[in-house]
Amino acid sequence: MTDRNGNVIPENQPSKAMVSAMRNQRIQDFLFHKLTMGFALSVLLVLVGIIISLMIGAWPALHEFGLPFITSIEWDPVNDKYGALIAIVGTLITSFIALLFAFPVSFGIALFLTEICPAWLKRPLGTAVELLAGVPSIIYGMWGLFVFAPLFADYVQPFLAQTVGQLPVIGQLFRGPMMGIGILTAGIILAIMIIPFIASVMRDVFEVVPPVLKESAYALGCTKWEVVRNVVLPYTRIGVVGGVMLGLGRALGETMAITFVIGNAHKLSWSLFAPGNSIASTLANEFAEAESTLHVSSLFALGLILFVITFIVLSAAKLMLMGMSRREGAK
Repeated sequence: MTDRNGNVIPENQPSKAMVSAMRNQRIQDFLFHKLTMGFALSVLLVLVGIIISLMIGAWPALHEFGLPFITSIEWDPVNDKYGALIAIVGTLITSFIALLFAFPVSFGIALFLTEICPAWLKRPLGTAVELLAGVPSIIYGMWGLFVFAPLFADYVQPFLAQTVGQLPVIGQLFRGPMMGIGILTAGIILAIMIIPFIASVMRDVFEVVPPVLKESAYALGCTKWEVVRNVVLPYTRIGVVGGVMLGLGRALGETMAITFVIGNAHKLSWSLFAPGNSIASTLANEFAEAESTLHVSSLFALGLILFVITFIVLSAAKLMLMGMSRREGAK
């Protein structure tokens, strides 16, 4: 083989064009690697920046009140005395109620869309679920306050008080003022908000199950429920848990919808009918009007606590998923 000048090129030696092309490819790969790594590190930098900003803003309150800030129920802007327990409890209870309602409904929606729904209905119904996920949270809050809360106060709360409210222990949760707004209403509105998210994730997860597995189960005479229980769920349970945790993360940090319907009262009550508060609603209601340094710092501290709660929940979910993956690998 010879080059353009007639010089002989050994068979195992690449030409100058090949060398130049390989050099360009290495440069492109290097630039692409550094660029994508920069994008990934930017997320980490933003996360670290948020944490540092929250810690700096929360330091005066944490220094003034110490650990009792987390366990105190006092929230008195007049005397500059603040505690986070009411907001923490409200956040956790409303998120738990939301997950309690949203998980079975989302699970049923996803199963119907993937396993039972007729072909002509699957696309419009799936599109409707996805559209619900895109509705702004303030719309859910307005609907909850002006439409859902009056109906809830007139029909649902009296029914719950006359039935479940008469039970010895659990009945205490369903007694109290029937105003339509409160902890239970906020949890239900949150559930309605996160159902589309969880259902969409579960539907996508269920659709990746290889059809041959389900067809084999049907060929053996299994019913739809047996296929779902013995084939679909074992194959997709990691994705299902991930979808549930995604919805829980959304519920923990929801602001405007909660602010409309939770009642915004700094008090603790055994009744789910009673008004309460959450971390997000407290921040939305008071941040613009906070004047004293301790008030602003206490709100920053609430934001830091919400960040820690969300981080703990998502980390626990990640560890659980890793444990499930290891157990499946061992099997």
